[in-house]
Parts: sequence; structure tokens; C-alpha cells
Amino acid sequence: MTTNPNQALWEKGDFTRIAASMRESGAALVKAIGAGPGQRILDLGCGDGTTAIPSAKLGADVLGVDIARNLVDAGNARAAAEGLSNVRFREGDATNLRGLEDGRFDLVVSIFGAMFAPRPFDVAKEVVRVTRPGGRIVMGNWIPGDPTFVAQLLKLSAAFTPPPPEGFVSPMTWGLEANVHERFGAAGIPAERISCVRDTYVFRHQGTPTGFAQAFRLYYGPTMNAADAAAKSGRAEEFNGALDALLTSLNTSSDPGVTTIPATFLRVTVTR
Repeated sequence: MTTNPNQALWEKGDFTRIAASMRESGAALVKAIGAGPGQRILDLGCGDGTTAIPSAKLGADVLGVDIARNLVDAGNARAAAEGLSNVRFREGDATNLRGLEDGRFDLVVSIFGAMFAPRPFDVAKEVVRVTRPGGRIVMGNWIPGDPTFVAQLLKLSAAFTPPPPEGFVSPMTWGLEANVHERFGAAGIPAERISCVRDTYVFRHQGTPTGFAQAFRLYYGPTMNAADAAAKSGRAEEFNGALDALLTSLNTSSDPGVTTIPATFLRVTVTR
């Protein structure tokens, strides 16, 4: 089995520090998509449970799968702390969901998760395979070139990072409707069962924008790689200034002790 190259990226930092700013929108999103009692849900690229935990609190039976072992451990710890027996987390690769039988889940959710996996056609094939006929797949994907937060953060990081290896498929390509249709179409889903809408996710950080920027420098894999590359090329001050300026410019909070940054994403719904 080929190792997913993203494992090292997402285990490098401590994404739980970033996920803490995503809790409110994660809980709101699972309500909006109708997660609830009696559903068998797969949360793919689940992190430490930003959408898996609130789905379980709504009564669903949830399995969280993530490539990063540290986040799997953190998710299981959160579930235990919350006293939730209907959610569990395990390591897995979105391109090869070994051990998960066909048609097992009523709802497969991947919010800013599976989009980062390599081999997007394999991802689409696998999520379709494990979804029952009549079930749903919901993805949240960042949009390339979008002027809001995460697209701009990843664009900035890429500007300071060495070019990716030959054959690399940008995760941002999942934010284009044509690609979504092509990938799920290849997995056997007709176009009329695929819908895409723009939605907003809000990051809420208890602290200043520059403090939030520091969290990304220290704990978020792509930004960490950019910071490392900038330091090696003598551009650390340039990168740090650009990152601080970006988060400061996008902050919508009037409270100086709180940073609130909205980010537009493509919400994809597929009916199996």
C-alpha cells in the first residue's frame, strides 16, 4: 500500500489548536445538513471531531477517520471526556477505506478533510462505495482564488513553499464544480444527484489576529512548511508580516480580544 504523503503534513503540527476556532461552525453545519438520531455517519478527514462530536451529540452513530494518528487520539480523548459512546475515531486513508464495507453509511461527511487527500478520483470512488443507496455524501471544500480566509492563507503559504512534486493535484481543485462533477461522475453518480452551493464557515479565535496568525505558524502543517521555507530562504520577516496582515485585514470582530474570520467554501451534496 502506498503511504499517503499527507500523513506527515497533518501530524507535523497540532491541528487541535486550530480546530478550537472551528467548533461553533462545525456544530452549526451538522445541524444544517440534517445529522441526527439513527443515522450511521462516516466523518472522513475528521480531525479531532469538529463535526463528528456534534453529530454524535445529535444522536447519530459516528465513525471518524483521519490520516493523522495524533488527531485520532485527540478525537477519542474528546469523545471520552464528553461521555459519548456513539462516536469513535480511527486512522485511515480517504483514498483506500480498507475494512469499511460497501453501503455501510447513511451519510458520509468530509468538511475540509478528504479534499486534501491525493488521488481525488479514488476518494470519490471510495466515499460512494461506502455510502448506502439513497444515502448522502456532503463535502466542504475550499475554493481556489476565493478572496476569503483559507483560500488566501493557502495561496500565501504556497508562495513561500517550494513547488510540489510532479503529478501533484492541488486540493483546491475540489473547490471547482466541474471537477466535483467529473470525479463523482467517474464513480457512477449522475449529474442530477450532485449539487454545489457556496456556504460560509466562521473561525472564532479567543485572542488577537496576530495571535491567531502565530497559531497557524506553530500548529498548521501548510503554514508551518511555509514558515520553515521562508526562514531557510531569508524571507521569514516577509512571510510573518504578510501572514499577520492577512488575518488582521480579514478579522470582522469588534471585540479586540476575539478574532472572527469568515471563509467561503463549496458545500457539495451527493445523493447515492
